[in-house]
Amino acid sequence: MKKLLISSILVSIVTVPALAASAFSDGKDAVEYRQQAFQLIRHNTGDIGDMMQGKVAFDQARLQRRADALVSLTTLPWEAFEVAGANKASGDAKAEIWTDAADFKAKAEKFQAAALALQTAAKTQDQAKIKAAFMDFRGNCKACHDKYKAD
Repeated sequence: MKKLLISSILVSIVTVPALAASAFSDGKDAVEYRQQAFQLIRHNTGDIGDMMQGKVAFDQARLQRRADALVSLTTLPWEAFEVAGANKASGDAKAEIWTDAADFKAKAEKFQAAALALQTAAKTQDQAKIKAAFMDFRGNCKACHDKYKAD
């Protein structure tokens, strides 16, 4: 039993990186991946927004889960913009993402930093701090959409 467990762990260690490396077989796969990542970001952001606007009751534990999730989720979509062919099968992405990659990357990093700030604010349980951090997070999201997302 112990040998089976060790063998399973070793197989996982060897195969998981290979599977991750092949996660995008082409630009179309990359677009689908990043769109799904952005949908998860949207879901978590929307739930926090509903709490901040009083559309649903404020729930500190749920808000913290959403903020924690956003810290992870905001790291996901970016590699899918770098896959060969992703600029050809771009979905709603504007060509400027690839022609101004440095600015796009800077905006992605600000977005991720804003998610971390929101997570930190959520831990204070101070709704004013949470709201300010959430507004900054949403502002960073909008800044990228305004410049790099086709409507």
